[in-house]
Amino acid sequence: MRMSTWIRQHLAALRALLVLTAITGIVYPLAVFVVAQLPGLHDKADGSLITVDGKMVGSSLIGQSFTDKDGNALGQYFQSRPSAAGDGYDPMASGASNLGPESIVDTLDADPANVKLSLLSTVCSRSKAVGDREGVDGSRPFCTKDGVGAVLSVIGPRDADGEVSHPVQVVSVNEACPTTPFLGTYKGVEVECAKPGEDYSIGRIVPIYGNAATDTPVPTDAVTASGSGLDPNISPEYAAIQVARIAKVRSISEDQVRELVDAHTDGRTLGFLGEPRVNVVELNLDLDRRYPFRG
Repeated sequence: MRMSTWIRQHLAALRALLVLTAITGIVYPLAVFVVAQLPGLHDKADGSLITVDGKMVGSSLIGQSFTDKDGNALGQYFQSRPSAAGDGYDPMASGASNLGPESIVDTLDADPANVKLSLLSTVCSRSKAVGDREGVDGSRPFCTKDGVGAVLSVIGPRDADGEVSHPVQVVSVNEACPTTPFLGTYKGVEVECAKPGEDYSIGRIVPIYGNAATDTPVPTDAVTASGSGLDPNISPEYAAIQVARIAKVRSISEDQVRELVDAHTDGRTLGFLGEPRVNVVELNLDLDRRYPFRG
């Protein structure tokens, strides 16, 4: 009698397992697949892939680099937002740089391959590069004119508040020797360049604001990566400063370029979520289709 009850219980459990397996492992996935093939959902379900002449060239959801083999920006294309995902926009290495606002001191080394830029110097160098490329002022507060973080290590005895009122040595920690420091003197002490490999953390780290305007024409998304590193969009402001270059390189009018930018600009989701955005991948493909580059 006990054996019979044991068998019935296990047969009931087995039937439940088979039924649930069929529902959750076959019926439900099949139903989701069928629904995903409905008009309006098919493209998104398949990854929003983009094809040109029958060849897949990317996804409208994943950014791409429009650079040459040396990493230099191709002048005929709108440039994307920077990426920290692998070598750039790698879906298998999605992620951010994990550098925070306190990352302002570079790790300098005699071997350039071992130099690690802080978030501040990364932003400064990108802003300068964008400004030089687009013909706008890329200077930013706390950045030197050469595109590194304007940061000093002020060494000397400190007062009760931690301030160094009478420094004995001042080093521009992000400018490796023999570079001439961005600042000649600080509190009457000559500013020195930094010797690669030296540790200047004993001093008080002082970022220097400088005289650059806060309303730089180079927007934030041009110099910082997204959290995923895969963002295919840029702000309308970043697209706007690239219009003149694109028009010149492709020998078309700026109005023609702006018309395409407007066509690929989306507003806030549902009218209030996020910010207006321009899909760079789709925009560049449309540029090639309508106004082929003949360089």
